[in-house]
Amino acid sequence: MINTRIRKRTKKKLKKWVWFSLFTFFILLAGSGFYFFNVYNDVASAVDNMNKPISREVSEKREEKVEFTKKDPISILMVGIDERDGDHGRTDSMMVLTLNPETKSTKILSIPRDTRTKLINNENPKKSSIDKINHAYAFGGIEMSIASVENFLNIPIDYYVEINMEGFKDIVDAVNGITVDNQIEFELDGVTLEKGRQHLNGTETLAYARMRKEDPRGDIGRGERQREVISKIIQKGKSLSTLTNYDDILDALDDNIKTNLTLSEIIDMQSSYKPAADTIEKLEIEGTNKMIKEVWYYMVEDTTRQSLSDQLRQHLNLPLETVAEVATN
Repeated sequence: MINTRIRKRTKKKLKKWVWFSLFTFFILLAGSGFYFFNVYNDVASAVDNMNKPISREVSEKREEKVEFTKKDPISILMVGIDERDGDHGRTDSMMVLTLNPETKSTKILSIPRDTRTKLINNENPKKSSIDKINHAYAFGGIEMSIASVENFLNIPIDYYVEINMEGFKDIVDAVNGITVDNQIEFELDGVTLEKGRQHLNGTETLAYARMRKEDPRGDIGRGERQREVISKIIQKGKSLSTLTNYDDILDALDDNIKTNLTLSEIIDMQSSYKPAADTIEKLEIEGTNKMIKEVWYYMVEDTTRQSLSDQLRQHLNLPLETVAEVATN
């Protein structure tokens, strides 16, 4: 009888760890590791709710679909969506991850939201236009964002993970907040943060991750803060104390995450791609700010895009190709 109670308690704790492991994967794949355990029916149900397939099965930039069991290098587009009343929202943050389990490495590239590039409309090519890359989501949802990133970097995007930035507050609150070392005193959206080490709730964390106008480094500085937030939540995920809010974490995930990854693919990834977390390289896009027709853009030279494309294609075991030119005026 005692052993039965112990097994029940152990199973319950394990279920909580499964959920938090799934949480760290979706939100924090850019961090220091993947934490997966046994998969239970409640996880399968939640993943099913979050699973939102796209119209294509294989990127046009691949000859065939990647297979996790063969340890094919893969790419994932992670986007944070700023949803607003009356429109589809815009991407508030955008990161491309390439994972290569054979070389035991991951590359992470943050794309500034104001990057000027060609937005690709595969359904109606005549409606493709030159604009800020974060507008792609507003014009054509996640599929237009994927197509535009593929064109910008000339790489395939195999999977995506989409996170509602407003709902991100719930996720942070579900793990009882995070402690950060703020380098710049600022005020944003009614939140005032002083310089120095401090504990943030969900609303404060969202402001911390979004602020850029008061940061002299702009999107580059914001990208660093977003990566700090990611690493802090990973640290919370390693602590049993965060599991007291298991139901809150479950609700936050269910309401705020979409992905085209299936449960079977997540399981295969867990077993085959852990080594890719051994070495993580963070890439930045060099560029300059420029006003065109009274609109500020982040301008990236074709030579810079070519260099980034070469690095990512090599990491994906793909032959090098020339990127398409993008108009700069």
